[in-house]
Amino acid sequence: MALPDILKNLPLPVIGSPLFIISNPKLVIAQCKAGVVGSMPALNARPAELLDEWLNEITTELAVYNKANPDKPAAPFAINQIVHKSNERLEHDMAVCAKYKVPIIITSLGAREDVNQAVHAWGGIVLHDVINNKFAKKAIEKGADGLIAVAAGAGGHAGVKSPFALIQEIREWFDGPLALSGSIASGDAILAAQACGADLAYIGSAFIATDEARASDDYKQMIVASNSDDIVYSNLFTGVHGNYLRGSVVAAGLDPDNLPESDPSKMNFGGGAAKAWKDIWGSGQGIGAIKAVQPAGELVARFKREYLAARARLSLG
Repeated sequence: MALPDILKNLPLPVIGSPLFIISNPKLVIAQCKAGVVGSMPALNARPAELLDEWLNEITTELAVYNKANPDKPAAPFAINQIVHKSNERLEHDMAVCAKYKVPIIITSLGAREDVNQAVHAWGGIVLHDVINNKFAKKAIEKGADGLIAVAAGAGGHAGVKSPFALIQEIREWFDGPLALSGSIASGDAILAAQACGADLAYIGSAFIATDEARASDDYKQMIVASNSDDIVYSNLFTGVHGNYLRGSVVAAGLDPDNLPESDPSKMNFGGGAAKAWKDIWGSGQGIGAIKAVQPAGELVARFKREYLAARARLSLG
């Protein structure tokens, strides 16, 4: 199955993943103008009423850009919706997304047929993130258009599967849109994602260390100074296993090598638990490739150069 029109002809086959707290309109707009799909979690807009303002800003800015650059339009943008029962804002946030006809919705933590139908009603597509083949099949059965395979080493709520195993198992039965997440922070890795069967690379942690990202300077500098040895995998902070910067765990007075287990039934997104751990910083294992804080556009330009060089090196043109 071919990619849907909205994902065809991207200058670079990349989706900038939605970064909790960090992604904002400024970053999304910069990513889209640079030619990659920009995204942000709906829950980053606080209070809830701010989401309308943010979507107005994004759609207006990109429309102006596209009018001025008809031969080089911006990439589409996406909004991430946590569809887990703990998200009390879902109905409100979906209504706002419907108002602006958000082109791509990324769903996480549960597959919802009603959510997929709502997105299709306004002409959008749904990409659902999964950590294994079982969840992938459930997502497609419930009407998702595509999948984001979240493999080992990804930032945020990462899985434990090798990208090679995960992509191979999904591709045995699914020929639709498929993005790969997990330690991708270079053009070489983007091409590798395509080589193993994905259509797109899903990149998050690299964008934390950009000028537009809503992260503290200390967070950005820790991304630059760290590598894969500095990543801790734990479910303590949200109830779902994820990858975090060791330095931020230590700064919070915790022993990163002896973190207690959390009760998954008490998952909390956007509530008190999230606030309690606001200084625990998420990150994937690919950050060894990030050497400086820079504008998002310059980061994407580097990805493009490396991607084309990797293709040339392998005689792919």
